[in-house]
Amino acid sequence: MEDLKEMWQSYHQKLEDVLLINKQQTEEISTLKAQSFISSMKPIKIFTIVIGILWVLFVDYIVFHLFMYAFNSVSIFFLVSAGLQSLITKIAIGVYLYQMYLIHSVDISNSIIKTQEQITRLQSSTLWVTRILFLQLPLWTTFYWGNYVFENIWVFLFQISITALFTYMAVWLFLNIKKENKDKKWFLLIFKGKEWTPLLNAMEALEQIEDFKTEKN
Repeated sequence: MEDLKEMWQSYHQKLEDVLLINKQQTEEISTLKAQSFISSMKPIKIFTIVIGILWVLFVDYIVFHLFMYAFNSVSIFFLVSAGLQSLITKIAIGVYLYQMYLIHSVDISNSIIKTQEQITRLQSSTLWVTRILFLQLPLWTTFYWGNYVFENIWVFLFQISITALFTYMAVWLFLNIKKENKDKKWFLLIFKGKEWTPLLNAMEALEQIEDFKTEKN
């Protein structure tokens, strides 16, 4: 009877050891997955920053050249629209650079809470940069304006209607792009891809790690 009891205790201890090893391996896998999700965002961020810088240089060159050498022959609407568009893009580039810093500073070996805070800041900055970029919408409807817009009432009403519609869309998106709406279809349509999905996956992996640690305790 004693031998049977010892065999059972030995089997029970081995089973606990195996379960502990499995939990540790699962935790390590979840950690690697979280790190991989965050790292997968780097290429698209770098690409966006490079394209953004090239675009700003191009727009600024045109605006500066026209302002200095052809001011009397160029539409003021073009200069103002292009200038504001360039300014908004510069702000967005700044946010993307900040995100690169956050991605680089994320260390999964830190506490779960600290890492979650860093990922939350990444999520928040992703929402903000998208809201800021959507403010450009009305500018794409005014840069081509000229005297002809004001010479015909129907053309004027049409252009004003288009600009008003795009302005409404820009303001609506700026006010409604927030985490509380993350499950809505229009939100998922905008953020589906490498700008948002890796953040959600990384946060989910961290929550799994936290659950494993809670179970062990």
